[in-house]
Amino acid sequence: MVINRATATKLLGVIALHSIVVSALIIGPTSADWAVFAAIYPFAAIGVGIAMHRYFAHRAFRTSRWFQFILALMASLSFGNAVFFAGKHRLHHVFSDQERDVHSPAQGFWQCWFGSIIDCGHSKEHIESRAKDYLRYPELAFVYRFALLPPILLNIALFLIGGFTMMAIAGCLSSVLLLHQSSAVNYFCHFAGRRAYETEDNSRNNFLVALLTFGEGWHNNHHRFANSARAGLHWWEIDMFYYVICLFEALGLVWAVKRPQKQILSESGLLLNAGRGE
Repeated sequence: MVINRATATKLLGVIALHSIVVSALIIGPTSADWAVFAAIYPFAAIGVGIAMHRYFAHRAFRTSRWFQFILALMASLSFGNAVFFAGKHRLHHVFSDQERDVHSPAQGFWQCWFGSIIDCGHSKEHIESRAKDYLRYPELAFVYRFALLPPILLNIALFLIGGFTMMAIAGCLSSVLLLHQSSAVNYFCHFAGRRAYETEDNSRNNFLVALLTFGEGWHNNHHRFANSARAGLHWWEIDMFYYVICLFEALGLVWAVKRPQKQILSESGLLLNAGRGE
């Protein structure tokens, strides 16, 4: 990891988020703080798992331009950047568990858990080249360039409504939790768990991580069928994000949802030789 002004700023941001949350927990949150957290966190989680990952990175379904923008805004609730994530995550799939992987456990705990957020090892231009399909939309390009604006405005509003503890719990805690949930997938699901499919990396399905991340822990399934909206491929593989996508589909918000059912039936759950998805 190269330490420069940009990476130092990101590192300080990660430290600040954790410090704010710990301070609020010491002070003592109110019931109103937790109620607003409970209202915001599901949308922030959808912004990470459904918006940034399954839609922006993998195009697992199609949607309208206005709802695409809404998804990008939901991604920003946890200080996420949907377009940047799409480019970075696509590079992860290209180089999964190789030297140029953005967050392989082979690079060590720090880089996998925190370091890739601060410096993923790829230039901004390289990442943008992988997400140029989104940068042609002016509204997405704006959110990409001013990614901190929506979450900062949200946290200012929370502070004005409920003070420091509401801002910390309802605003910052979601970001901290989702950071660690995503990092748990990156770390544990590349060395601990079951391999249902023979992919060209070390991806694994981890039941506990899947429960804690609303389905993202079915990681070997995901690396085998990277563009699928469905990560939990069997009835016992609980995948809350997929169920939400099905709800969006029923409401007409998304369509052309990609599911690997035919492949699963023909493969009968056996180990297969499979290339990387992008």
